[in-house]
Amino acid sequence: MTATVDSTSDLTTEPLRSRRNHWNNQVRRHAFTTPDKPALKFLGNVTTWSQLEERSRGFAAALSRRGVQFGDRILLVLLNRSEYVEAVLGANLIGAIPVPVNVRMSPAEIAFLVSDSGAKIIVTEALLAPLADAVSASTGAIDATIVVGDTDNPAHLKFEDLVSEDSSDLPEIDVPEETVALIMYTSGTTGKPKGAMLTHTNMQAQAVTCLQALQTRPDDIGSCVAPMFHIAGLGAMAPLFYMGALSVIHPLGAFDPNDMLDTLEQEGTTSIFLVPAQWQAVCAAQQTKPRNLQLRVISWGAAPASDTVLRAMGETFPDALNVAVFGQTEMSPITCVLEGTDALRKIGSIGKVVPAVTARVVDPEMNDVIAGQVGEIVYRGPNMMKGYWQNPQGTADAFHGGWFHSGDLVRQDEEGFLYVVDRAKDMIISGGENIYCAEVENALFGHVKISEAAIIGRAHEKWGEVPVAVVVLAEGVDDLTLDELEPYLNDNLARFKHPKDLVIVDELPRNAGGKVVKPSLRSTYGSKDAGLKD
Repeated sequence: MTATVDSTSDLTTEPLRSRRNHWNNQVRRHAFTTPDKPALKFLGNVTTWSQLEERSRGFAAALSRRGVQFGDRILLVLLNRSEYVEAVLGANLIGAIPVPVNVRMSPAEIAFLVSDSGAKIIVTEALLAPLADAVSASTGAIDATIVVGDTDNPAHLKFEDLVSEDSSDLPEIDVPEETVALIMYTSGTTGKPKGAMLTHTNMQAQAVTCLQALQTRPDDIGSCVAPMFHIAGLGAMAPLFYMGALSVIHPLGAFDPNDMLDTLEQEGTTSIFLVPAQWQAVCAAQQTKPRNLQLRVISWGAAPASDTVLRAMGETFPDALNVAVFGQTEMSPITCVLEGTDALRKIGSIGKVVPAVTARVVDPEMNDVIAGQVGEIVYRGPNMMKGYWQNPQGTADAFHGGWFHSGDLVRQDEEGFLYVVDRAKDMIISGGENIYCAEVENALFGHVKISEAAIIGRAHEKWGEVPVAVVVLAEGVDDLTLDELEPYLNDNLARFKHPKDLVIVDELPRNAGGKVVKPSLRSTYGSKDAGLKD
């Protein structure tokens, strides 16, 4: 992919890039029409639209000056903060591709992303700089580490210094809508993460979907609580960029419902997305100590919500539009929406397919199944990813038959409402985080005391589901505990992926083809309550 630098004489004052429909031009538009209107707010610090445009251009110019070119990848190892947005926009201005990283990952996991993406620059912050330095040292592939905040390391570049540099020499680069805007890594069933290439077209489709489903308005104040390294975080900001609404960015950390409610009251938040467990806590805290809230839209997803939680949301926020969203990273991410008016009568449903998406429910031969029967839901639409980065086989598999294969097994009722029956890719959703069993199993296989391992999900009151390891010990090994496994797991897996219980068996049940029969394991060990760690 190559950049286009506008040199047409009659477009000197209005370069070709202004025709493009993506978030850089939306920021540019708001900076021109409402320069002093707040665009971002983080810990009380406001960034106006003109400041967001200026700082993004400063960062883009600094990257360009240091050799970053169209299509180069920039690794983002950051917590939620305004600089995250500035880094994404700045990189995109010159056609570079941000690669958000889950900060819960181990150095080894992040090192793989460096190798796979080919990133040469890491943007991080003071708190996470040791992690970034460890990754840089282990890979030897990083040319520059940019740090938000104070740093004593003379090898680091300071983010604030870069955004303050002169941007007058920033080339006017045309970035077409089909340019990759983000590479979002998602774990695959092989255990190795795959980088979903999301284009500017994809993110615009996400924005339009949210405009319709969440009825986003220019005067909205959206609270961005989800981590920005998840597509739910940046995806939630897409409609706010489009409409010129304010994004209040919440810092990552332990979730406190009372602090959250106090912040919502103080900021006058009108729209917010939380996972069901968070809504349960927020509703209880609001009923105990009511705040004067301005919530107009409340949305949820990433895990199923019980009828108890849905009723509590309706009773606590009776005037708010209640919307459930469902999707996946590869679809930018929303594919289905369940409106609050249907939530209780269609309990357990993920709703209906959004207007921007075409979907089918098919059997393994790609034949449509009838209502009530189980099949895989496959998609087409403008929010469908471009493919997996440097993974032609994974891309071909995902688009087999000309449709994107979600891996979700669903059934559709006579009214068109969809219900997830199982996850073909054997995924566990724990506290809103996706955990792929094969990835955890592959890590366990490397432990000297383990011969075989299978991961299953177990229902958990707090997290929805948690992973449980069923293992066969290596020959001559008599015992193994979770505490003994912990140091090994810390080196190889993000903490949220760690098994919360360990079951030792003599052998794993297998079918005639040699595959582990996980339904048998779930039947035997999937409902056990004792011994779970939080």
